[in-house]
Amino acid sequence: MNEFINSYRLKIVFLAISIFIFGANVSAQNTCDAIPGEVLIDLQPNSQGTLPAVAAQYGLNPTPLGQVGTPPTYRMQITNGQTPCDVVTAMAGDARIFQREVNRKIRNVEGYGYGWTSGRSWSVGRSWSVGGSAKGYNMQYFPDVINLPQAQANSNKGNGVTIAVFDTGIDPTHPAFAGKLVPGYDFVDNDNNPSEVGVLHLNPVYGHGTHVSGIAALTAPQAKIMPIRVLDSDGVGDLWRLKDAMIWAADPDGNPNTDDGADIFNFSFGYPENLTTQSNTFLHDLFNGCDEVVIPGEQLFPEFNDRKILIVAAAGNGGQIGNGAARIYPAAERGGVNDIDDNLLSVGASTRYDKLASFSTMANVQDRGTDRWVRTVAPGEDIISAIPGGRYGMWSGTSMAAPIVSGIAALIKSNNQNIPLPDLVETVEEFGYEWNCRVNSRNIMMETLRVDAFCAVTGSCGLYPNPRTNCDE
Repeated sequence: MNEFINSYRLKIVFLAISIFIFGANVSAQNTCDAIPGEVLIDLQPNSQGTLPAVAAQYGLNPTPLGQVGTPPTYRMQITNGQTPCDVVTAMAGDARIFQREVNRKIRNVEGYGYGWTSGRSWSVGRSWSVGGSAKGYNMQYFPDVINLPQAQANSNKGNGVTIAVFDTGIDPTHPAFAGKLVPGYDFVDNDNNPSEVGVLHLNPVYGHGTHVSGIAALTAPQAKIMPIRVLDSDGVGDLWRLKDAMIWAADPDGNPNTDDGADIFNFSFGYPENLTTQSNTFLHDLFNGCDEVVIPGEQLFPEFNDRKILIVAAAGNGGQIGNGAARIYPAAERGGVNDIDDNLLSVGASTRYDKLASFSTMANVQDRGTDRWVRTVAPGEDIISAIPGGRYGMWSGTSMAAPIVSGIAALIKSNNQNIPLPDLVETVEEFGYEWNCRVNSRNIMMETLRVDAFCAVTGSCGLYPNPRTNCDE
């Protein structure tokens, strides 16, 4: 009884702290949520020699902090004390500048203080002691919902496929990963040890990367997991760090003649849309850089050494904020004006009762015509997976749905290593259970598909002859 009372008090204290943090950060969402003192710029092709003049006009150090791509994106240091958003706003209309962007912070989608990152953490009433065992991990509900055992029986179980998990790191000693890891990297501390950093219960996102990796490992048991630490102990990273990590994961040894790169990138982080000062061009261009389709005139990234990558991104947990349709990037690169169709899967979350999760962000197709940027959902409620220390815990969020989709993609690819990326994306998105209806509780129209692993692997979809017409939570 005392243990229960102490646990209850701990939850109340934590919730009070969370409410305080949320209140303190409401206004922060309207500020310049970027790395201070930096901007990212691309010059027009006929203005490549004007970088010193551009730097002088906007108070930048003329020597870039770094550059990537062809033509290059420059990472520039601000020297006049202005905020990054002030600088990119001032650059609007400058004919020499093709694109300008702040070095956006990216955040774990089960973080705290931002509505679209809320989710439900095992540290707030979703205790790791509930189902906290290897048996609970292997016997949980979601494999049956998506017909995973049948899919695994009809596939090579992910053999020959590597999934890079970009997150808070991993517990490499956890039994769930025995024989399943390839070398990764820590881009926070810049070393080759991508272990989780933090303290259980003190750092709310501690264990997130381990949990996400465990879900991918359960879904595709013969796939390899490449742990990439891009988020710090607070669950925060930035675009430039992510760029470094993507390039490394695509070709760790820098030799295009060796096949040591990842095939699938799993992203369980994001940032909200800001149509005024913070564009989303940098990741859009990077995604195009590892796609199979080369568009004439677009920026190239020889740094990827021609590696072609499938990207799976969590859609965010803003379902309880407004109607839950606010666009979260990079998942929202899947639709809209800058639509990327060939190598990106955006993933929302469903529940154990096979309905849309209340926390899951979901596109309202009536907001922007036929814009369906969340075209796929997978179970993301009460998912049991690995947490540091050899234990298992339950977590809820679109972060938990994304690695299920990464695993399904690995099952498909293990049967056909040469499947083109557009075909892989289409297979996951089109072979499953259609959800086309109004979600009355949100007043939105939803048009998406809940994944079915067996259907996607075999092309047999007789289990779902009719689309769902009642999609309310």
